[in-house]
Formats: sequence, structure tokens, C-alpha cells
Amino acid sequence: MKECFSKKEKLINHINELKNQKNAIILAHNYQPREIQEIADFIGDSLELCVIAEKTEADIIVFCGVDFMAETAKILNPTKKVLLPEIVDAECPMAHQLPPEVIEQAKKEHPDAKVVIYVNTLASAKAMADATCTSANADKVVNLFEEDKILFGPDNNLAYFVEKRTNKKIIPVPKGGHCYVHKMYTLEDANRVKAEYPDAELLIHPESNPELQDIADYVMSTGGMVKHVLNSPVETFIIGTECDMISRLNIELEKVGKSKNLVPLRADAICKSMKNITLEKIETCLIEEKYEVNLDEEIIKKAKIAIDKMLSLNK
Repeated sequence: MKECFSKKEKLINHINELKNQKNAIILAHNYQPREIQEIADFIGDSLELCVIAEKTEADIIVFCGVDFMAETAKILNPTKKVLLPEIVDAECPMAHQLPPEVIEQAKKEHPDAKVVIYVNTLASAKAMADATCTSANADKVVNLFEEDKILFGPDNNLAYFVEKRTNKKIIPVPKGGHCYVHKMYTLEDANRVKAEYPDAELLIHPESNPELQDIADYVMSTGGMVKHVLNSPVETFIIGTECDMISRLNIELEKVGKSKNLVPLRADAICKSMKNITLEKIETCLIEEKYEVNLDEEIIKKAKIAIDKMLSLNK
């Protein structure tokens, strides 16, 4: 009997065939749409994907995320081909808030400070840092240094999170650096949803405003949220980060035969840049091997030093 496949199934089958032919791997961030997460070889937060990228034996890395993530994969794998399925609308607005010249000026004003920057920055900025960090390990990275002053950017809310958990003087660079998705959340949002779900735990990402962090049950990275929801006896969680994090959580819960009530803190908390990658674009990306990420060798060399400082925490 002739098998009948839907258009989507045929597309996924072709993507898998192309992956096998070209020894390619697909990495997807937690904020990607569910259908992208489902066809990925690995799903994760920035730190998890950094670790996978460094260890992969694939010849081609297809990065389903935004620009700085694909750049990070290239820095860790300079001899491999790193592809971003969407190039025009794949910019992370926060990453572009910290150009190298801003770091350079801050270093002149604070010559006695070390520079720790979020991985949510472009390679040119990473090349000027002493270390990179993620929301999962920012406080630990900062504590690797003896210096009392740390230039930290670009997210000011993550800087607040770090300063509360270290004895360092954290100097945010630039002033006002933020993620527009997490800046949407308000105390009114939290009070409204908590009133509707009084038994729920409120999980807030550290890119959210300080007043949200201060009332949350837990402030954690997306990777931390996965571990917490899977292992907690609590049945209902209010998720204070990008909406497709709920897709990731449901995928992981389904794998272990569990079900939890996952409520978005705001249903419109959507990163537009993360939604521009489609199955069709992944297929084209693999067929034509575009769009390839290329970086200056000197930037790769310097940025890798900063990233390796962060990754040393996992070794």
C-alpha cells in the first residue's frame, strides 16, 4: 500500500535526509516555535547550546536562533560550517545595544574593572570581554575574578540579578540595556495571574525587571526552568519568559509521561526574531548551505578566550 504523507511530514523527512547526507546537526533555542524544537537534534538555552556546539562532530551546524547564537557556535567551531536559516530578520535587538565602542569607553572610565558580558552580544563585543556569561551562570562567572568592579552588559536587569548574588560592584553597560520581551512584564501582570492561579509558582527570567524578580518564587534561566518544572511536585507554574518556553517544557514533560499546568505570564511575550525560522527555511538552508556565518579570525581568537573562561565552569 502506498504511504501517504502530509506536506509537513515530507518536509521533515527531507530535512532529515539532508542532515544525514551532509553530516549536519540542528540546534534550536528554547524560544523557537514548537515545530522547530521538535525536529532539532538538541534544544536548549544559550549555555547548553554553547556546550553542544563545542563538542559536536558534525560538519555543518544549523542554528535555529538569532544572530549572536550562530556567531558563538562559529567561534567555538571555526573550521565547521555554521548556518543560520534566516539572516535578514534574525537580529537580537539586545545584542546590538552593546557595540565594541561602548565597551571601549567604559573600560577607559573604569580601568580597574573586569569585563563580563552576556552571551547575548555580537562576536565583536565578546572579543573585548574578559569572560562571557549566561543567565544560568552569570554570578558564578563574575566570582571567577578577584577584582571588585565588574563592567557587565548589555542587560541591566541581569546586572541587578548578579549584583544581588555577589559582593562585586556591578557597573551596567550600556545604561538601559534590556530585552524588550522581558521588559513587558509588570507587577500588575504578576498580581493578576497569581490571583487567578493562587497555588502556582511564579518563575521569572533574570532579564525581567527587578520588581518582578523580587516577588518571584524563583528567578532562573530557561535551562533552570526545565529542571525545576520536571522535578517539582507543584502542578501549576506561571512562566515569566518568552512564550515558546512553554513549548519546550511540554516537550520535556511529554518525554517522561508527565503533565503540568503551564501558564504564560503574558500571552504576548513573543520574541519576533525567534519566529522567523521555518521548516521551509531549514530545508533551503541545508540544500543551499546558506546563510553561512563568517567571522574575522582575530575576533574569533579573542572572543573564544572570553567564552572559554565561562565554559571552564563546566570542566
